Amino acid sequence: MERLMANETTELEALLMQRSLTDPELLAAAETAADYRILPDATVIKIGGQSVIDRGRAAVYPLVEEIVAARKSHKLMIGTGAGTRARHLYSIAAALNLPAGVLSQLGASVADQNAEMLGQLLAKHGISHVSNAGLSAVPLFLAEVNAVVFAGMPPYGLWMPPAPEGVIPPYRTDAGCFLVAEQFGCKAMIYVKDENGLYDANPKTAKDAKFIARISVDEMKARGLHDSILEFPMLDLLKAARHVREVQVVNGLVPGNLTRALAGEHVGTIITAA
Repeated sequence: MERLMANETTELEALLMQRSLTDPELLAAAETAADYRILPDATVIKIGGQSVIDRGRAAVYPLVEEIVAARKSHKLMIGTGAGTRARHLYSIAAALNLPAGVLSQLGASVADQNAEMLGQLLAKHGISHVSNAGLSAVPLFLAEVNAVVFAGMPPYGLWMPPAPEGVIPPYRTDAGCFLVAEQFGCKAMIYVKDENGLYDANPKTAKDAKFIARISVDEMKARGLHDSILEFPMLDLLKAARHVREVQVVNGLVPGNLTRALAGEHVGTIITAA
């Protein structure tokens, strides 16, 4: 076995020296290497900015209490959305014809503000807010207090991929939190929103909207629901993921929903990669 692994390593190294990094044979050789899951016992929770944090004390305080109680038996990585303030910044920056990379930096600043506020509310429980390079300390925080808070916006900044249309950054906090869950090899990804989950129409405007308990990425796209509950690019990330192959969207305004979802219950809508 060790000889076989050594041969595979030698082959991969030779290909890396000789081929383009997009060479099919090189990619196939790299694919044979098993991924190492860094934090397989942790769950990433995304707290919506506009759907939860912007609602203030009435929405946030009960969630804080749930998080404090849940961290006794769960390792939690808590990401924050940006919300209404980011949308206001986007509108001004877009009117000034600024590019997506600049809008990405503006959105990140608001998500970080929300993470800072949530971190202050959790501070007396020893739960801290980390940012950027501070993510390297996440394992330490999880080992000590079972929870940590981070801003959900991915740190693309000026390197944000251009949007297919317009200048709104395509990869925002839904995508950022999912990328953290996938790259750390976490066991689950839960999105905390202000709806019970996915519907076949907007439940805020359509009284006859039907709830969807479980659906795949392909089904969502086929039914034109791909941009109705989560950011569209996040679904492509889910489709390509190795570790996190499903996510759950729950209503964080209903007390106990987050606790039940963390316990493995099917509370809201589960979206699967396949």
